[in-house]
Amino acid sequence: MRMQRLALAMAGMGLLAASVVSAPANAGKTDPKPWSDLTKQSNSAKAATEACGISTGYPTAAGTMEAADVLAGKPPQGAPYESFKFVGTRANATWYMAANAAGTQFYYYGLLLQGGNLYRHTTYVYPYRPPVATFKKVGSGWTSFKTIATSNDSVDGPSHAYLYGLNSNGSLYRYSIVRGVIRGLGSFPGFKGFKTMTVISETMTYDTLLMTTTAGALWTVRIPVAASTKPILKRIRSGGWQNFESLVVENCGTRGGVLIVGVDNNTQTGTLYAMSKANGAATALTGYGKIPGVVFNGVNSVRLGYHYDPMRGE
Repeated sequence: MRMQRLALAMAGMGLLAASVVSAPANAGKTDPKPWSDLTKQSNSAKAATEACGISTGYPTAAGTMEAADVLAGKPPQGAPYESFKFVGTRANATWYMAANAAGTQFYYYGLLLQGGNLYRHTTYVYPYRPPVATFKKVGSGWTSFKTIATSNDSVDGPSHAYLYGLNSNGSLYRYSIVRGVIRGLGSFPGFKGFKTMTVISETMTYDTLLMTTTAGALWTVRIPVAASTKPILKRIRSGGWQNFESLVVENCGTRGGVLIVGVDNNTQTGTLYAMSKANGAATALTGYGKIPGVVFNGVNSVRLGYHYDPMRGE
């Protein structure tokens, strides 16, 4: 399978050194790209020949899917993809690209919230026409959840996949995902003031979430796979992140560094950051500024990743 061959290639070469490019501030706009461009190679593989980048999707309340590539630079460069018909949502988790056994059909899959229901989407990507999304209801009773995030470590052994839900009651819930079946694994209290979250690390022994608070602090939350172990919280910054409704993160570099797109829904803008491997207050964080040429008009924003490309940010 093509995605498996891609995973082996990435494992052999490792993550490559982070880099940025200089670009003219008024670079000309280009036509939106077809989604089939995303099937060519993984984000890690792209770093072999160009600056680190991050593919960001933002489903809209009106029922379309928008997306853009963001290339690290001063200033950053944004390159939108063609819009296609999706469904109105209020929260979304990472989109993972995979392929059929023959490597002839590429598709994204992921989870989303519509009202109080949890759905799984499978979105098929074609060479010469827009993607086509299909939906399956996989749960109900999600009205009180503010946002969701998923982990997917299919490289290490034993592999695992989890769904995390941030509830308005102040607890963070965890669910296992096994062959499409979602099973509750309990919850962790103490998250009342938290606002956004995304997965920054996924390994066979722990997941780490990158989270912000309504007051603007930036935290990592390491959650061991062992069910009896409590999360480990480390504060990276005490303020400055309060305007973002979404965080999108992608691997960049050989040392666990990442790119972060923080999205402000009120202004429909994204801001790009580069961050070293997370280590509490000692974490290095560099801002590259607003992303030109991209209107982030979604209900939230998500990583467009690959099934065999786990995050390694902590």
